[in-house]
Amino acid sequence: MTKKRDYKAMLSELGPFIGLIFVFVLFAALTPSAFTSFYNIKTILTQSVIIGIAAYGTTFIIVSEGIDLSVGSQIALTTVIVAAVLNLPASDPGLFYPLLALAAGVLACTGVGAFNGFIITKFRIVPFIVTLGSMQIVRGVAKWIGKEQTVPTPDNWLTNLMLIDPSPSWLIFGPGVWLTLVLLIVSAVLLKYTVLGRYTFAIGSNEQTARLCGIKVDRMKIVIYALGGLLTGVAGVMQYSYLTVGDPTTAVGLELDIIAAVVIGGGSLSGGEGSVVGSIVGALIMAVLRNGSNMLGLPNYVQEIIIGSIIVGAVLIDQQKHRLRAAG
Repeated sequence: MTKKRDYKAMLSELGPFIGLIFVFVLFAALTPSAFTSFYNIKTILTQSVIIGIAAYGTTFIIVSEGIDLSVGSQIALTTVIVAAVLNLPASDPGLFYPLLALAAGVLACTGVGAFNGFIITKFRIVPFIVTLGSMQIVRGVAKWIGKEQTVPTPDNWLTNLMLIDPSPSWLIFGPGVWLTLVLLIVSAVLLKYTVLGRYTFAIGSNEQTARLCGIKVDRMKIVIYALGGLLTGVAGVMQYSYLTVGDPTTAVGLELDIIAAVVIGGGSLSGGEGSVVGSIVGALIMAVLRNGSNMLGLPNYVQEIIIGSIIVGAVLIDQQKHRLRAAG
């Protein structure tokens, strides 16, 4: 019985990787050879950066049995704040102002995350409603700061973060891809090997039991949402780098892709399950699907139907796993 359970657990963990390999091999067979070219692989990795980094933070939130619908709006807010700070100097922004802009954008999203966590815990309002409201509030603030239009910026080094072909060329991949890898390692260690991670799983598995065990659940939830906001802010900086302007209307609906990456990667909306490795694999699956579909000339609505079907399938599998555990 134990071996059977271990086998099922291993299969569950490997599921997202198997899905990624299957999707990649499928499009490699159906599309022109350009799909498997090294340049296109670098393109796919770069396309997964924004969703992947934001999904790291969302993984912590979903594992704690929460949800954050405001991440798309937070990304838009970050691009506008970054652009506003970069426009402060009258001349070349140099090194200091891009660093200041990056810090301002990330801190703003960290504050939004902490605010969400505070309202959820202080007033006992379900996360869905709180973050649905903050999604509108943050989007409105972004439009107010940007005066409801895109905000152009002077040339600066932040715009190089999302390059597919980096300079110097020995980096092989763009800085955004390397940053995603570093944050993957940091986030994975935090979730799996630290007190923060253990408390996150405990809260998501059974909040009442976590309270009885002495965990300060309310405080931990604020920390978890703040961490989610911090990583979303980093994703927002990557979005600015991709756009090279501040745009208060960007990332509309992106929160659904971010949540989908976590779910496809094995995260459970019931809480208590998930991994950042699975989340980045989920982001890569969606990037491969979109890239391969574009090469095949499939219309956008077909891509949406495919990704939506995969999300529903992932949730059905998750529910089936819970039923089997309850029965066994």
